[in-house]
Amino acid sequence: MALNTRNRLTEFYTKLTAFNVENLFVKKRKSGPPRTIFINEDLPRDYWDNKGKIKPEYLYTTNQVITSKYTILTFLPRNLLEQFRRVANVFFLAIAVLQFFGVFNTISPGLVILPLLIVVGITAIKDGYEDVKRHQSDRRVNHTAIKVLSSSEWNNPNIMQPKSRTFVRGLVPKRLRPSSVKPNTAIIEKSEGVGDGSDPDNPTSSFPEDVEFDEEIPEHERRFSFHSHHVKRPHWKTIIWEDVRVGDFVKIYDNESFPADILICATSEDENVAFVETKNLDGETNLKSRTSVPELTHLRTAAACAKKENAFSVELNRPDNNMFRLNSTVNISYATPPRVSADMTNVLLRGTVLKNTSWVIGVVLFTGEDTKIVQNSGGTPSKQSKVERQMNPQVILNLILLALMATACAIVDSILEKRDYPAGAPWLYGDNTSGDNPSINGLVTWAFALITFQNIVPISLYISIEAVRTCQAAFIYFDSHMVYEKTGQATLARSWNLSDDLGQIEYIFSDKTGTLTQNSMVFRQCSIGGQVYAGNAGNPEDDSSPKAKESTTSKSDSTSVDAPDIPTKETAAATGKQPFFHSDKLSKDLSTILRSDSNSPNAALARALNGFFTVLALCHTVLTSVDPETGKIEYKAQSPDETALVKAAADVGYVFRGREREILYLQTPFSNDKENHVEDQKDTYEKYELLNILEFNSARKRMSVVLRRLDGNDNRVFLLMKGADNVVFERLREGVDQTLKDQTEMHLSEFANEGLRTLTLAYKIIPDQEYEVWSDKYHEATVALDNREDKIDAVSDELEQNVRLLGATAIEDKLQDGVPETIADLKRAGIKVWVATGDKLETAIAIGHSTNLIGNDSNIVVIRGGHDDSPSVYQQMVGAVQEFFPESGILDDNGAITSGVLHRQHSSSSFHNSQRPIPLQRVQTGISSIVGSDNGSRPGGFVLVVDGTALGYAFADDKNKDLLLRLAMLCEGVICCRVSPLQKALVVKLVKDGLGAMTLAIGDGANDVSMIQAADVGVGISGEEGLQAVNSSDYAIAQFRFLKRLLLVHGHWSYARNGNMILNFFYKNIVCIGVLWWFQIYDAWSSAYAFEYTYLLFWNSFWTIAPVIAIGIFDRIADSHILMALPELYRFGREGSWFSMKWFVLYMLDGVYQSAIIYFLITYTYSSTPTSRTDGYGQYQYEFTTTMVFSAVFVANLFNGLNTAVWTGWVFFAVFIGIILVWVYTAIYNLISPGWFYTPVYGNDIFVFHSAYFWLCLPLTICLALAPRYILKAYKFIFAPDDLDIMRWASKINPHRDYTKEAYLHNGLQALRRSSSRAISEGEGSTSNISLHTTNTHRRSRSTIPGPQQSAASFSASRTDMSTGIRSVHRGFDFSAEEGGPAIRRMQSNLSERRSSQPGASKAKSGSKRSRVLSISKSLIKRKHPTPP
Repeated sequence: MALNTRNRLTEFYTKLTAFNVENLFVKKRKSGPPRTIFINEDLPRDYWDNKGKIKPEYLYTTNQVITSKYTILTFLPRNLLEQFRRVANVFFLAIAVLQFFGVFNTISPGLVILPLLIVVGITAIKDGYEDVKRHQSDRRVNHTAIKVLSSSEWNNPNIMQPKSRTFVRGLVPKRLRPSSVKPNTAIIEKSEGVGDGSDPDNPTSSFPEDVEFDEEIPEHERRFSFHSHHVKRPHWKTIIWEDVRVGDFVKIYDNESFPADILICATSEDENVAFVETKNLDGETNLKSRTSVPELTHLRTAAACAKKENAFSVELNRPDNNMFRLNSTVNISYATPPRVSADMTNVLLRGTVLKNTSWVIGVVLFTGEDTKIVQNSGGTPSKQSKVERQMNPQVILNLILLALMATACAIVDSILEKRDYPAGAPWLYGDNTSGDNPSINGLVTWAFALITFQNIVPISLYISIEAVRTCQAAFIYFDSHMVYEKTGQATLARSWNLSDDLGQIEYIFSDKTGTLTQNSMVFRQCSIGGQVYAGNAGNPEDDSSPKAKESTTSKSDSTSVDAPDIPTKETAAATGKQPFFHSDKLSKDLSTILRSDSNSPNAALARALNGFFTVLALCHTVLTSVDPETGKIEYKAQSPDETALVKAAADVGYVFRGREREILYLQTPFSNDKENHVEDQKDTYEKYELLNILEFNSARKRMSVVLRRLDGNDNRVFLLMKGADNVVFERLREGVDQTLKDQTEMHLSEFANEGLRTLTLAYKIIPDQEYEVWSDKYHEATVALDNREDKIDAVSDELEQNVRLLGATAIEDKLQDGVPETIADLKRAGIKVWVATGDKLETAIAIGHSTNLIGNDSNIVVIRGGHDDSPSVYQQMVGAVQEFFPESGILDDNGAITSGVLHRQHSSSSFHNSQRPIPLQRVQTGISSIVGSDNGSRPGGFVLVVDGTALGYAFADDKNKDLLLRLAMLCEGVICCRVSPLQKALVVKLVKDGLGAMTLAIGDGANDVSMIQAADVGVGISGEEGLQAVNSSDYAIAQFRFLKRLLLVHGHWSYARNGNMILNFFYKNIVCIGVLWWFQIYDAWSSAYAFEYTYLLFWNSFWTIAPVIAIGIFDRIADSHILMALPELYRFGREGSWFSMKWFVLYMLDGVYQSAIIYFLITYTYSSTPTSRTDGYGQYQYEFTTTMVFSAVFVANLFNGLNTAVWTGWVFFAVFIGIILVWVYTAIYNLISPGWFYTPVYGNDIFVFHSAYFWLCLPLTICLALAPRYILKAYKFIFAPDDLDIMRWASKINPHRDYTKEAYLHNGLQALRRSSSRAISEGEGSTSNISLHTTNTHRRSRSTIPGPQQSAASFSASRTDMSTGIRSVHRGFDFSAEEGGPAIRRMQSNLSERRSSQPGASKAKSGSKRSRVLSISKSLIKRKHPTPP
């Protein structure tokens, strides 16, 4: 029975603590019904009810998106509910209400409730200020400019809901609000050829600035149009995002964001294609192509959009959060057929950005909360710090203690009254009425006791916490080490109540794009013909900067005349930028081959270089455009990888000059000599006919193009291939160039170890007859009705055999500054780092390597779903456990999953060792190179990689979810790729709820909002992807690297300060309450005050408040440079060392002990003799209890100082100011005569300060009270110091020591490199890991450790794909491409049409010569080509 009662109480408390206030105020978005949007036609009659009002289901949500928590109406109730989640606030309110009854009041009831009002008011002001900042951020987004169709004759019939009234809308009159419209981009540039209808030189041009026309406006219309709403002619009008309506025509320009989900009608590009950047949705940096609905492409102008004849409607499914699915039907009565389908390829989603497209015209489908990106986010949560959650049980414990104390007083007082009243006790005279008798007086005493001992739960604690957290937020803001120099942006604490959570983080969930990377691809190195060509170390990153130009000029000037720079100025200028890839070695070799002939020793090098860069320049789907003013080329690619590769080829002189249908033009370094002999510039370029594109996909891991050379008599057919090294290597011609393969393989491993993304290049020459046969088979596969994709892949694979290796490329996906070092140090701190990104699997793995999340010796375990012929996700996870973690205990002997609750992986050594008996199969010692040459075969731990489809299956039921979490706990890192925004939040909740761990999510885009809101702490990076993440975050930083200092320094400081402050706060009140409690023994348990009431009133206001505030603001467990140099020290915060129930009980016992020493020693000192006065009179109560006050103040303040790690001037001031104040107050207060007002202590100072007992009791009680804690601290520091004790002592002895070099761990982590990803968790449980040495023995870096050094290739570990069972060695392959996108489909369609219309076009001329590689231009080779083998 008792067990059931306890379980019910536990269940009730769990439900109470899990209650979320936001559930009362945040509306659960219910998906509306399927909708039909009407354009240029009226709504059907059944859309209206009998009263002529639109039916609710046809009322669309506004485009106003609000991330703030409060409105005018909800601020007061919601904020009060949030504050009264604190049990203590409910108690304070009850006590204040109790004293409004006359029988219980001690002082004015208004004064009693005033502290509570101050606490609630200050907190409300703080919360309101934070929310006003959110409103301001929302306003910046909602007031972004957008062009919509407008005309006095055009009307949008679709009805919208009214906009929400926020603080600004509700409190600021409309006439006083700023009317400025925020630009969609920093500078809105009108597309070429589109005028705004205004003439700056003509004063009669009177159209307002917010009006734009598609054509020139007649003068008579200009003269009479003064306002945009008076303009009859259809035009584009500028409005703000929140005013966009469903059914509006909108016009978006290049580099502008989309305000809603939009159906494409027409674009500026050929075939109405638009390129969009979706990194804000899925994290992918490659551009996606979207196409218009073919039947709507005539809607290219405002006039066409506004015509009544162009009426149509769009039928849509209900709004949902699936980012990859949208089914709709466009009904066009005048078209054939009248109903056409539209899907995601025809839609532009809110949060994406238009790129490489001048303009797009579309119709708004979904707005505001109905858009895909907002559907994937939740309401702004009301977060409560872990320390506050831990405080609630402690407050409840204190309340239970208070209730027991009050009950004891009530019972004993009632018993004593019943015993003494019949005896005629004079103090009980008249205690026989209904309102005054021993029975009822016991209840009154109980209530009085609650008031007397109420300080056991101090209201000033919450005021102090708010004040301290405000200061901590200011410290974060003013920390110059976390200010981004380029923008001057400081780190901003948007939620002030979570600073201590920063010191307890166990898991970090990070986005990739824009958070870890800079969204910039840079070509760094290449391997050609077995030689590595690396870009010069001093190459500028910003090619447009003056320094870049200077450095480039200086390099070219320094090159000798005999070896002129390649590329030349002409080729470098072709793409409009200075070359950012420049290699002196490559320039010299390219210059050499210009003078080579077919019989020279350099002929092989010439063929290799020419073939390599020709493949780079031609094997792609890049489009080109030429600036009509400058004549410079701009590359438009779906993939930033392709842009970097093509640009790198151009940088060395192989400039892709574009395509005309299927003809590709290539300018090479040899083209310059032809310019003097031809009239047309194009005749100097090499020409190739594009025959086939063998597309890239995740299964093929390669892309190939089939080209025909069009150069006089040279009409050979070439296959150019780029792809993953293992895919290319297995297709090489056997027995040829084995040495080249080995060298390239070694170079690939070196590139991968440097975190670079690699591609391998190859080619082959296809005989004409072979190509003709293959072309027919390929055509049959492309028109097959069954298994078309499989047949195309099979036929493509037939051609992609026996290729010749050319080399490999190495591209850097540029990381944010300091990302690898930051992640490595966070892992040293024992924090698990998970990456959740929308990027594809290969990209995610490549970034994992470059960021140190995946080490060179880490084994990658890949789990993916969505393949019918592969094992299920559950089977893959079980297989991973069986293969890599057979002794983990997850599976029993029969392979079934063991039941039980997931064990939280604590870091304390005893628990850590008992709960983690999992010997991993591979162990890293930390010094890999001294264990022998076979170390590469047994590398470090495991990293789990899971794709979004697999996560969907894993989250389907608790069994899969439990297995996924238990498997993830065995790995040192987890990467989730191809995940939706909602899945990011689910991953965070999986760890947060499944383990109860403290989580932090960091991101910079709208796709990260859900994850940021789901985590205990959300950090937003104010980067290139907008302010959505920052608006929803708790902390805003400018760079990922600042996260290290935010956690290791400010987080650790804040947690240690706040935990120590709260414990000392509880303690000091127990000292005071303890004295009052012991006094009850001698005053008949009447709950009377022992000392004068004002001393109790000012106890938490003046006497003892300063030291605890000083702890919260100025205490430092260690200096910042030590915490930054030794991330291992963060384990004290991660393990909860600074605040727990254990420490709470110890501090309470300290307070009880010290109060007993103070009370009983002073009481028996004064009562041991008849008098303590020189005149012989007996002492009275306030005489010796005032001594208790002085002793208690001394003991409490000195004890708080004893618990302070760093004594600064402010700490000295805080410790002694309360002591000084109590002296001054006693001296002055005791001088107030009854002529001023009554005080019970008039003249008491004469008796107190002149008594020998007073001066004897103070030092005696202080020493005895503080002795136990002082002795224990001294013993621990001398005989059992922890890491912090050691570092504090070392810092005191020598403040200038460099601990990054002189401190190391006993478990071998002294050799930890920045590039190693091995987590430090194996050794984090030891009590003292840090030792200091002054010699140089332990300062050696990894490269200087004696012993045989291995090649980089030996450190490469395995990668196992559980869906296929394939195990390989990862060498950094990555390539981003939109698989099966509209752009590639369009190119394939054009090729297919050409094959059908010209069946004989693929036949080659006979007798063409064949050579080993792509030949160098004949006009520049003085002798004939070499004879092929």
